[in-house]
Amino acid sequence: MSDRYEVLALKYARNDRPASHNFIGGDPHDHSMPIDYYVWVIRNEQRTVVVDSGFNPTSGARRSRELITPVNVALASVGIDGSDVEHVITTHMHYDHAGNNDLFPNACFYMQESEMQFATGPCMCHHFLNHPYEVDDVTDMVRRVYAGKVSFCAGDRELFPGITVHHIGGHSRGLQCVRVETQRGPVVLASDASHLYEHIRSGRVFPTCDSVSDTVFGYGRLKELAGSAGRIVPGHDPEVMNRYPAFSAQTEGLVVRLDVDELGPG
Repeated sequence: MSDRYEVLALKYARNDRPASHNFIGGDPHDHSMPIDYYVWVIRNEQRTVVVDSGFNPTSGARRSRELITPVNVALASVGIDGSDVEHVITTHMHYDHAGNNDLFPNACFYMQESEMQFATGPCMCHHFLNHPYEVDDVTDMVRRVYAGKVSFCAGDRELFPGITVHHIGGHSRGLQCVRVETQRGPVVLASDASHLYEHIRSGRVFPTCDSVSDTVFGYGRLKELAGSAGRIVPGHDPEVMNRYPAFSAQTEGLVVRLDVDELGPG
């Protein structure tokens, strides 16, 4: 029997923006539609896995993102010291998902081969394609490869009992989602395979995109993996904080549990 896990979403930053910034082709209403930034924790008695490391304060400030709490502080609020973490899943290497890898000096990082190939290949000669990446984050990951601290995935892979990764692509060449067995069934951490609930609901696409078709077909893959739309967790939707219960009274509004049933649309 597969292991079951507690799954947490930790909000560390936000960005106020109009809806038109969140969809290819804009939005006819163009109301306010902010996005939040998260890292995730998967854990049980056997292991703790961190999913993504967020952006670092320097990179975030340069891109005008509002840092709410540093990622290391967010992790400490749920009892995690980065130096104790042995496993980090990197869904992709954009600046807001791979910017604090130095917090985890003893970890092995799990990522798709195609993401490393993309982030270090000829596409990075073009600003439109390299803009979502930070060269220091990418070169840091290359150093980890040489140190034997990266484990590459080629498509779907079971990392541990009850934890699998699945190549989706679309938003970035090597984007992967994470499927986790929990007490309420499989939960799929979509990361940027669906930034917002509205993306997967409407079939529209976030403007930062390597392949529109892979993104759209990826929505179906997310639904297939989760078995229920209610068990898909988008990567940047503020609504996540309203749909799920707080981890604790002290972390309300910053950390929620994804392994329990939704409270319902906020």
